[in-house]
Amino acid sequence: MELDTRRRSAGRAFHRAVGRGRRAPVTGHRAAGKGRRTAAGLLVGGLALAPALSASGAQALASALPVTRARALAPAWSASGASGTASGRGTIGGPQLAGRGVIVDYPAGRAQPLPKVKASAFVVADAGSGQVLAAKDPHGWYLPASTLKVLTAITLMPVLNPDATVVTTRQAADVEPSKVGLIAGHSYRISDLFKAMLMISANDAAMSVAQATGSVSKGVAMMNAEAHRLQADDTVARRPNGLNGPGQHVSAYDEALFARQALTIPQFMYDEQLRTMRFPLKPPHKPVTLWNQNTMLETYRGDLGGKIGWTSASKTTFIGWARRGGHTLVVTILHCKPLYELTYAARLLDWGFDEDGKVKPVGVLVPPLPAHTVAHRAAPPASPRALPPPAKLGVPSVPLLAGLGTVALALVTGVTLAVVIRRGRRAGSPPGG
Repeated sequence: MELDTRRRSAGRAFHRAVGRGRRAPVTGHRAAGKGRRTAAGLLVGGLALAPALSASGAQALASALPVTRARALAPAWSASGASGTASGRGTIGGPQLAGRGVIVDYPAGRAQPLPKVKASAFVVADAGSGQVLAAKDPHGWYLPASTLKVLTAITLMPVLNPDATVVTTRQAADVEPSKVGLIAGHSYRISDLFKAMLMISANDAAMSVAQATGSVSKGVAMMNAEAHRLQADDTVARRPNGLNGPGQHVSAYDEALFARQALTIPQFMYDEQLRTMRFPLKPPHKPVTLWNQNTMLETYRGDLGGKIGWTSASKTTFIGWARRGGHTLVVTILHCKPLYELTYAARLLDWGFDEDGKVKPVGVLVPPLPAHTVAHRAAPPASPRALPPPAKLGVPSVPLLAGLGTVALALVTGVTLAVVIRRGRRAGSPPGG
């Protein structure tokens, strides 16, 4: 479900492509239709008139287009792309995780087969040892939906005062579809907002906790910085609530990194295990009772919590935690058959508890980067892309405006010369007359 229903049809082809991961570029190219051809024409025209325009200028030009066209220009990730890699380090987590099908390494003896899961990607890993027990397309790029709220929480919980309050903006109050019902202009305690965000996936609460950093854009920037620190290099966050945004994507591997980090934040795990809470709205409204959406808390032995996500483009997504026999496992699922995410999560966790220590790990959850490394580490080189990088939200930069001004001036000059020449020919004898 897009925030703006008028844009839904324009972005549908791209979101379907991203939802299927990196294999979608051909479908995305063909389905984008007229909007992409128009945008490509603008880019080609600009390059023809201003050959010195850089790749960053082309990216900024894409940012200047209307949102529907920007979506058409969002990247189509090819099989040759380098998702899950960093300069000189190969595939993050180990070379086997570069695979795009089911990845499991059974022992020589008897082993329980991995259950069949109707999802495009998943990871099941031991959070304590960091061993990845099995996976499917772990570094493929997919839409996260509300599972991105886990990144929102692990980023902002450690830095925001839980007892402080934040005033709800009209932008937050009007967000759809899932919401707790925040009232614009009213203040809410940050700890209550986190609970609403995690228990019932309240999109208005997610927007408000991001706003508590000073602005939603600042909160999103902090999320991307935290993803970088965790070495979740497949992740680009655009919206704190996980609703589909241009260029937003995660991988099942990255979400396993988020899940492991969440285990280090006591308040997060406490909120995840709450069955109910009373959320205070503005008087005279009575407090509303919130019920945790994760029914595995009641049905799965050892469950520690879970976050469900869904949009029409992402299908169902899930991040879950469980502990048995001194072992804590995390499971992540992306682009899953709706209404089956909890069933598949339980099957993968059951298999993981049975086979942990028996199957050979197919990879490892890498540790976070040290603070000084994050501050000084150079960004990895851009991966090959069939189209320009994801369109950025915001206004064109000053250099772009200057470049567009030059292009416009060239166009006006060309039209003026054509008119003058045409009039000159009309005034004299026609050629060959």
